[in-house]
Amino acid sequence: MRMTIAFKLVAAAIVMVVLCLGTMAWITSRNLEHGFLAYLNELQSQPLDDIRDELARQYRERGDFEWLRRNPRALAQLLDRRRHERRLAAGEAADEAPNAPLGPPPGADRPPARDSHPAPLPPPPRADAPPPRPNGEVGDPLGFGLRLTVFDEQGQPLMGPRNPEPGISRAIEVDGRVVGRLNLMPVHQLPGEAARGFVRGQIRELLWLAAALLALSTLAAVLFARRLLRPVAALRRVTQSIARGKFDTRAPLIGHDELAELAQHVNTMAEALEANERQRRKVLADVSHELRTPLSVIRGEIEALQDGIRRADANALESLHGEVLRLNKLVDDLYQLALAESGGLHYHKERLDLAELVRELGENFQVRAAKAGLRLMLRDPGQTLPVHGDPGRLAQVISNLLENSIRYTDAGGSIVLSSRADGVLAEVCVEDSAPGVPDGAHKQLFERLYRVDQARSRNRGGSGLGLAICKSLVEAHGGTIAAMPSTLGGVKMLIHLPLERT
Repeated sequence: MRMTIAFKLVAAAIVMVVLCLGTMAWITSRNLEHGFLAYLNELQSQPLDDIRDELARQYRERGDFEWLRRNPRALAQLLDRRRHERRLAAGEAADEAPNAPLGPPPGADRPPARDSHPAPLPPPPRADAPPPRPNGEVGDPLGFGLRLTVFDEQGQPLMGPRNPEPGISRAIEVDGRVVGRLNLMPVHQLPGEAARGFVRGQIRELLWLAAALLALSTLAAVLFARRLLRPVAALRRVTQSIARGKFDTRAPLIGHDELAELAQHVNTMAEALEANERQRRKVLADVSHELRTPLSVIRGEIEALQDGIRRADANALESLHGEVLRLNKLVDDLYQLALAESGGLHYHKERLDLAELVRELGENFQVRAAKAGLRLMLRDPGQTLPVHGDPGRLAQVISNLLENSIRYTDAGGSIVLSSRADGVLAEVCVEDSAPGVPDGAHKQLFERLYRVDQARSRNRGGSGLGLAICKSLVEAHGGTIAAMPSTLGGVKMLIHLPLERT
């Protein structure tokens, strides 16, 4: 099963939401239960204060807590009296009187009759016996009385567990002296079905809310993924079209984010591929045309010789040899251009003086220029121009420019070859007199097989690849070459190469 980006985005969003909601629900439920228990424990502070005040009053009247140690039900009676007094204070009619008055059993403090025996006191508890546990208050789901421990002044438990868990503690003070202490163990479990039902209801509502949020998050993730991946779908269709050779396809620009920038890059790539495809077809057509011309001439002359129309003499052989040389030069130029553009040419770069190289080439071409009825002028910079390059390749570039000027400049014209330092660059300039090229055609001179029919026709020779080769060789040296109108009326070729630091 192929997993789409949209599915991955939605799945990742759902997993994150489930983790967040699950963690939040678990923490909230735990906090709710613990908070509810803390609330219940806090509610018992007021009853504990009431019991503390009542025990302080009893201690003040009786002088000790022995009545509490000897009467296990004394604390339960105290709790019953507290509840009964609260009902009376609230205006409620008491259903029944308290279970028994606080203190010793009735008649314990009255003198005994003559003919009766005194009522025996309850035996004192053993030292190792646990203190009595008070009964819980009727209707008390929290077990208040069972969790309450009363300590005397020496810290010995009078009622309740002997070693209670620390909880809510209150000191019993009488006239500024601590005579005892109360300890109420905390509630650790929810008491009663009502409290547990309340907490379960809150957790259930929290889970329903989490489920609703999960559904909304899933819907939002689906909508967001569709909107986010809409440019991706368009890019996929465009790249598929480009892969099938439809280079005129363009991706829509949606938004202003990285995907829009990617779409712009895809469009730029498509434009470059379309331009390269047009150039490839044009070159293929031009090369076919260039190869067909000499081949047609050679075929025609050979057929004329076979039919006896033309004699196989020296003139015929020379004509055939000239066409073969032209065809051979075209093939060599194509091969050299292919190597130059693919980086297959080998360069033997070294430190050289570009001014000296230009001077030597100019002197060598002066004789050829004079034979063509042209005047070649040299302008020496009077200084060295150190560059790092291949002397043979740079000489090939300058020679090609001089060959073009001699070939295409009208007789009686002039050619100027100069070199100079231009800041951090070395400049070589070749400009000639009329004829020139039309305005706007100077950049096209460096295209493969391009010719200006008016002045640079095939009749003057050349394959139309020389300037394209020059451009590749100059760029391989980190330089630039440009064509522009000359002040002499022809074409000005300007080369810039980086000077080598001494």
